[in-house]
Amino acid sequence: MATSMQLPNSRTEPDGSAVIRVLSYNIRSMRDDTGALARVITACAPDLVLLQEAPLFFRWRKKLARLAAASGQVILSGGGTAAGPALLCSLRATVERTEDVLLPLTPGLHRRGLATAVVRFGGVRLGVLSCHLSLQKDERREQGAMLLDRLAGMGVRHAVAGGDLNERPDGPTFRSLAGSLQDCWAVAPRGGEHTWTRDEPHRRIDAIFATKDVEVLGCGVPLGHPGVTERDLRTATDHLPVLAALRIPAA
Repeated sequence: MATSMQLPNSRTEPDGSAVIRVLSYNIRSMRDDTGALARVITACAPDLVLLQEAPLFFRWRKKLARLAAASGQVILSGGGTAAGPALLCSLRATVERTEDVLLPLTPGLHRRGLATAVVRFGGVRLGVLSCHLSLQKDERREQGAMLLDRLAGMGVRHAVAGGDLNERPDGPTFRSLAGSLQDCWAVAPRGGEHTWTRDEPHRRIDAIFATKDVEVLGCGVPLGHPGVTERDLRTATDHLPVLAALRIPAA
């Protein structure tokens, strides 16, 4: 489907900056092959996992906890309390605070939300946000503006946001986000580009963004990444994930 992907490992640099891996993944309420899903996440070795369509209903916390445990992560925030977006993290992260945000409900449409947190990697502080934007154009544009407002209000210099935008890069909401933040794929493409559909990927509607001072070392669908098989990518869920390696400057 695309060239192989090689990204740097997570580490703390001598100058105090932190190299981290961030994975964004729409997991379709874990209705597919959860073993494949856990294997993909584990192989990507992320420090932060930005999920969309986490389980919402019966025993959703237990389902999310099982996925976290099976992939070497812990639950950070979100899930049912954020209407789907969720955050997982490795034990490398130190959590300062979390907040689940429910966005205004448009009658007749799905409730949407944001899962947010502030974490530290050594002396580096980072805001984190996972989103799943509306299928409806006008509502999606409003939600994109709320996402940027939320990042600006987190009180951190550096932040990363990711999720299922339900829009291609030429759409107005995607362009607005890429105008205020770095579109990590556009800055340093690695691996695959398109995230939808898993069987015949032809659209990039999932993305990771970072604030301007963050160095993007590589970003894309982890095709050819060690331990990530095409079979697992095709059976884990209906989207393909996005994996980014970022260097966060020291304070």
